Amino acid sequence: MVDLLLAAYPWTKALHVISVIAWMAGLFYLPRLFVYHAERGAVGSATDALFRTMEDKLYRVIMTPAMVATWLFGLALVATPGVVDWGSAWSWTKAAAVLAMTWFHQWCGQRRRAFAGGRNSLAGRTYRMMNELPTVLMVVIVVAVIVKF
Repeated sequence: MVDLLLAAYPWTKALHVISVIAWMAGLFYLPRLFVYHAERGAVGSATDALFRTMEDKLYRVIMTPAMVATWLFGLALVATPGVVDWGSAWSWTKAAAVLAMTWFHQWCGQRRRAFAGGRNSLAGRTYRMMNELPTVLMVVIVVAVIVKF
């Protein structure tokens, strides 16, 4: 198994990066859709229906499969000998940030369901502020992995 992980390492890393990019694109865009939905999509209107469709497709067809792929390829990288040094702070920092990113993904899913049910209770401003969280987490992850502090 170790030989397979080592042989597949470049492909695993490439597929992990591709998955992360797709996931991050959704994490950046969905809260922005929520901003406009909250501010311009009166419940029951054609605009509301359009936003619900966009949010649903983005979350279910792009974001969730990309998150699952990110986790699968990431765990394969963790299992590859010599890739992660659990004695260093960077690996624990990245792990915590990935867990926070996964929580944010789930939060977006809860908000999407609230919009779909006509129960959104948050203002556009809240979504604007939450839209910054994946950017902060991305910076933490990239710095942790590249600088390896």
